[in-house]
Amino acid sequence: MPLPPLPRPDQVRLVVTDMDGTLLDPDGAVPDGLWPLLRRMHDAGIAFVPASGRQHATIAASFPAGVTPGHDELVIIAENGTLVTRGGVEVSSETLDRDAVTAVVHAVRGLGTSRDGGAVLAGKRGAYVERADARFVDHVRTYYRELEVVEDLLAVDDETLKVAVYDDVDSATGTLPALVHLRADHQVVVSSPHWIDVMPTGVTKGRGLRRLQAELGVTPAQTMVFGDYLNDIEMLDAAEWSFAMAGAHPDVLAHARHTAPSNAEHGVVQVLEALFAA
Repeated sequence: MPLPPLPRPDQVRLVVTDMDGTLLDPDGAVPDGLWPLLRRMHDAGIAFVPASGRQHATIAASFPAGVTPGHDELVIIAENGTLVTRGGVEVSSETLDRDAVTAVVHAVRGLGTSRDGGAVLAGKRGAYVERADARFVDHVRTYYRELEVVEDLLAVDDETLKVAVYDDVDSATGTLPALVHLRADHQVVVSSPHWIDVMPTGVTKGRGLRRLQAELGVTPAQTMVFGDYLNDIEMLDAAEWSFAMAGAHPDVLAHARHTAPSNAEHGVVQVLEALFAA
């Protein structure tokens, strides 16, 4: 896939990438080719920011100290923008009100056995589920490293960043109808073919990115963003150098200015390599 003419490295100050379906390969791993690029970005003064619906602890584990240049200043946009940190210190967070948490949990419980899924309460200290079977828990732990099985989600004592709902078949046609009524007062986002996130109104990865841009004094023209699914749209809109991955959701392709090779082809790595070759 031919890439568009790219800016010089000194014209970019921020590189932000979604994880699943974008940066990570189909096996869920960070491509080996990213690590030398992180060093080049760090040396060039370009901040690298992973942005995901995943839990903060899960994202951080993918970029450990010792192998991640600039780890002490690493910025992470976690839980679809509800939590932003820099060097492990909270920059901003937005939490879900108790009534919304209760409404989501009751809606998911009401689905009963009609859907193979469950709710994940994503808190600041960890994530919580009340479905305890190994198949479900093991799948959720892929995205939520700090995970606890509890008897009652509504009894959890933690600040709730979001409630994520898993649907084993199709989140948009299956679980979404049971949650769509919450859109009057809350953000309800289809974040992948199998996940829906319920968050405070207005919270998106894009809002988290814009706050970060303001704090760092970075403009959209100095920002490069990569994404593939609906929860990436607002983030792509915050950058002039916006890339949808090949095979991305059609609405994402429509919002992005450019297309990158797919995650299976390590498209983020290919674009960044071309950036430093420009």
